[in-house]
Amino acid sequence: MLDACAELVDEVGYEGLTTTLLAERAEVAIGSVYQFFPDKRAIVQALTLRTMESYLQRLDERFSSPDLTHWWDGVDAAIDEYISMHRTVPGFRTLHFGDVVDVHLLDEQRDNNGVIADQLARVLTERFGLAGVPDLRFHLEVAVEAADSLIKLAFRRKTEGDERVLVEAKALIREYLHRQVDARTEAVQQG
Repeated sequence: MLDACAELVDEVGYEGLTTTLLAERAEVAIGSVYQFFPDKRAIVQALTLRTMESYLQRLDERFSSPDLTHWWDGVDAAIDEYISMHRTVPGFRTLHFGDVVDVHLLDEQRDNNGVIADQLARVLTERFGLAGVPDLRFHLEVAVEAADSLIKLAFRRKTEGDERVLVEAKALIREYLHRQVDARTEAVQQG
């Protein structure tokens, strides 16, 4: 049912999605849909959670590579995976991490991009030892918001993503995080 939901969201958008359409596409009785999901929001939430797990799994695979030698390589990998998912994962271009439905779809206390920033802080700290960076989570949240907006712009401009916008997004995020992470890390080490 989640695969059918992803396909439908790409075709008709979240507003056009109905449980009846989903049942038809998934070739199940409408009662089967309601057996697992009370409404379309719950279906989309399940799809979004699956997508988030896939994103984090993809990041874990990328982060285990010996090619990532600097924290920026990890940020670059996170951005590349996000862009790749826009291009290859059904439903992702429309739903992203659920913000189209509800900015608190992944967590009632934090907005969706905040959840992503928390996960990035966790993996960057584990892989690159950034635990001593003051306000790391805050700076990652700012970076995630900026990257998310610019990547959405790139995909609004061109179906496969406007490469010029994507390059500028990476440069902007890299410069911002360099000032926040490297400069502060150096100051802490010298102090």
